[in-house]
Amino acid sequence: QVQYAESGGGLVQPGGSLRLSCVASGIIFRDYSMYWYRQAPGKQREWVAVIFSTGGTNYFNSVKGRFTISRDNAKNTVYLQMNSLKPEDTAVYYCTANGANWGQGTQVTVSS
Repeated sequence: QVQYAESGGGLVQPGGSLRLSCVASGIIFRDYSMYWYRQAPGKQREWVAVIFSTGGTNYFNSVKGRFTISRDNAKNTVYLQMNSLKPEDTAVYYCTANGANWGQGTQVTVSS
């Protein structure tokens, strides 16, 4: 059974930083690309970042230069370091390996 446990969200002021974590279970973690998605109220879920099994990365244009995705295969964990946060980054953030299974997500709220 594939499961994801996201954590690290919270309330932060514009310009602040947060580091999200996601622990995956039920998959051979090192073999999978890992994705972060987010869903803002009233909007569709959107892709944010990916880290491939090789370690390569790619980002949605609006977060390039501000967010950094990384992984620790020994801990089955993927991270999302978010800097220079903006109010439009407010959303529930999810990780997934294949888009077929989702965790509960972690809420990120950027507000003064």
